[in-house]
Amino acid sequence: MPRTDLTPAPSPLVPDGGLVAEIEAYLASLPAPARTPAPYLRPPYVCPLGSTTQPWHAGHPLPRVTLLDRVLRRPARPVPVSAAEHLRLASRYLGEAGWLQGALWDGAGRVCLLGAQAAVLAHGYGTPATVRTARVQLMEVLHATGRPAVSPDEYNDRPTTRQADVHQLLDRAAARAGRLGL
Repeated sequence: MPRTDLTPAPSPLVPDGGLVAEIEAYLASLPAPARTPAPYLRPPYVCPLGSTTQPWHAGHPLPRVTLLDRVLRRPARPVPVSAAEHLRLASRYLGEAGWLQGALWDGAGRVCLLGAQAAVLAHGYGTPATVRTARVQLMEVLHATGRPAVSPDEYNDRPTTRQADVHQLLDRAAARAGRLGL
């Protein structure tokens, strides 16, 4: 039977205007989603004893350039830290900067395990000997926990490794180095 009125037939694929308007009104009434910071804009290290944010090197003095350093145009002497402190600082730096696999660092500032250790050293905390001692402790923990690896960097880049695994490795190695007095 032919239609005699000129109104269009409702399409089964397009909902009527009332439903669309109702959905749009509902969505407009919802609160705006909270802004989440980009991964490279994470908040700094938070002190476990309170809610005051602190930098990743909290508790350690900043390297100071002496007058002799200025005259000789050399960088400041490194702040002496133990291997255990170096590993804790690397974990804090990794938490603040962000974690990365497959490269030392990226444009967003994220770093891998080796990149975090290099950054701690570059900021003036410890010496290359401290870093070598810390890396030996990392290898000892990897082998003791049944995760043999060629290097800590190879462990960092494994597809099954997560950021939490790297932090746990750093914490265990720091505890071991602390027990050994390193």
